[in-house]
Amino acid sequence: MGNMWLVRAGEKAYLIDEFKEKQAIAIGWAQLGNVSTVKTLQEVKRLLKLAYPEYNEGKINITAGQIFRFVSDFKIDDLVITYHPEERLYYIGRVVSNYEYKPDYITDKPQIRRVNWEGTVSRDVLSASARNTLGSIMTIIAIPNEVQKELLKQMAAGQAVINSSNQIKEPVKAETEEEAEELEIIKYDVIEKSNEFIKDKIAKLDWEQMQELVAGVLRGMGYKTRISPKGPDRGRDIFASPDGLGLEEPRIIVEVKHRSGSMGSSHIRSFTGGLRIGDRGIYVSTGGFTKDAKYEAERSNIPLSLIDLDLLAELVTQYYDQFDSETRTLIPLRKIYWPL
Repeated sequence: MGNMWLVRAGEKAYLIDEFKEKQAIAIGWAQLGNVSTVKTLQEVKRLLKLAYPEYNEGKINITAGQIFRFVSDFKIDDLVITYHPEERLYYIGRVVSNYEYKPDYITDKPQIRRVNWEGTVSRDVLSASARNTLGSIMTIIAIPNEVQKELLKQMAAGQAVINSSNQIKEPVKAETEEEAEELEIIKYDVIEKSNEFIKDKIAKLDWEQMQELVAGVLRGMGYKTRISPKGPDRGRDIFASPDGLGLEEPRIIVEVKHRSGSMGSSHIRSFTGGLRIGDRGIYVSTGGFTKDAKYEAERSNIPLSLIDLDLLAELVTQYYDQFDSETRTLIPLRKIYWPL
């Protein structure tokens, strides 16, 4: 199949009426000026760094890719879609011009291409996987072939029709068991990606911040904590107990290792050797543990929990609502609601 592109009509589609009425799609970054002579992605990055010095490297890379696609990869006769959230309609059109720089044509989006709009498709008649693909927040995305086929089939079938008074008439599609399964797969995919991003944030903390995070998790679980001052700590980076003084059990001793290499059995033996009856041990290693280290922990006479990066991320999400403001500052998260 040929190319199909999704081009968003600005945040919350505030430009959708202009896109429709002026038969065009457009993107911003007005400070770049006319980029019709730009031939390479690297050149776009260079121009962005000059025009938007506040952008970090990641934003430069993402933005440059968007602009370069719009200027160089879009071709005449490519299909494009844009979304009208109030109508819940995807407008499908065809590119009919090369790139143009027209600062006064579409509000605050001077980089344009002209389009002939050919039809619409209601979001409500699309499969869960198609809706997931089209839900991207990127300004521009390439539409996979299977989603293209579904959009074109629905448009041809006329399942979203606009009548003379501009009202939508569409059939109501009941959620099938298959669609429910698709939504469940998408949900778990989102959860897995979120977990990986959380682990990325944790991994970027320095050692002192990692200590603060682990102590914050314990406070979220209801314990009072003390962090050992810098210097020899004899394997006691954090001390936790219900009263904070160790007079009430459990007395929890925590060792924190924030490094890439996994901890071996000798590290576990050294740690447990410093514990006494009544203590509970927690060994945190963001680099993980060897098989022998796990075996050593299992046969320890002192109750001992090993926490790797995966388990630490799980504890962060599990107890995040109970975190104090200092701990939340280390790993800022936002709750996402998912339909049941």
